[in-house]
Amino acid sequence: MGEARARRRASGLALAVASALCFGGSGPVARPLLEAGLDPLHVTWLRVAGAALLLVPLAVRHRRVLRTHPALLLAFGALPMAGVQAFYFAAINRIPVGVALLIEFLGPVLVLAWVRLVRRRPVSRAAVVGVVLAVGGLSCLLEVWAGVRLDAAGLLLALGAMVCQAAYFLLGDAAGDDVDPMAVVAYGALIGAVLISAVAAPWTLPWQRLAGSVEVAGATVPAAACVVWLALVTTALAYATGVGAIRRLTPMVAGAVAYLEVVTAIVLAWLLLGEALTPPQALGAVIVVAGAFVAQRAVPAPAPAPPDQGSGPAGRGGASAGAVRG
Repeated sequence: MGEARARRRASGLALAVASALCFGGSGPVARPLLEAGLDPLHVTWLRVAGAALLLVPLAVRHRRVLRTHPALLLAFGALPMAGVQAFYFAAINRIPVGVALLIEFLGPVLVLAWVRLVRRRPVSRAAVVGVVLAVGGLSCLLEVWAGVRLDAAGLLLALGAMVCQAAYFLLGDAAGDDVDPMAVVAYGALIGAVLISAVAAPWTLPWQRLAGSVEVAGATVPAAACVVWLALVTTALAYATGVGAIRRLTPMVAGAVAYLEVVTAIVLAWLLLGEALTPPQALGAVIVVAGAFVAQRAVPAPAPAPPDQGSGPAGRGGASAGAVRG
């Protein structure tokens, strides 16, 4: 059992890092599309709708999940897929990008509070320290002290993004191992694409610009190739590996490792777009990595043993509920 748990943990950490790297690769590739004249919401819609289109075969294959877990799929599409994007873009219209992103990435802190206060499960000290370090490092990375201005509506919108991000980690853990992560991501993308359409108005998208080329890291590439990258790697693969990581670790540990996404985005922006790191950002990157390292050492607390009710259906149901990670 110990060896199997170690293997599961190692694979979970590998998936969590892969997810952070995939998510972090969105900004440097989306930036050329924005500079070509596409609206941020249009780029977001292309990203999610493109992933939904690519995942249609998997959605058909796992259509049984529509009957067994409809609420989970709807919530995943509405909150992690559509909600984070909608709230974040609305927030940055009112408050600085760095502040909005920092508030959004307080999601793992909310996860810690939810697990401790609502699920009434003990929270590992390593997970708490790791998240606190990661939040502090993120503050340095984003240099949130530069040009900060407060706007009540903007802060509320950023808090909405935070709640939706926390829902990503909690929902990813909710179904346990009986639902394929790709099924959750496939239907989440389909539902999210429909919901984002209401605010992105894709019928107004300048489609002709996708037929042209953009410059990435000094190379000219088709704009459509950037869209495929955003849909396949930074959405479909990123969410699939992320949900897989959450189930092998805990929402708290996976949330702390997810801070590597911001480090990845800033480093790639430096390598591909020539956006230099300042000394505080470099220090912040080191602190975030340290926080992720500390958090990954957290060992999930064992679930309370279910009462011995024999081998009947009730007994099996109790064991199943106890196996859900907090």
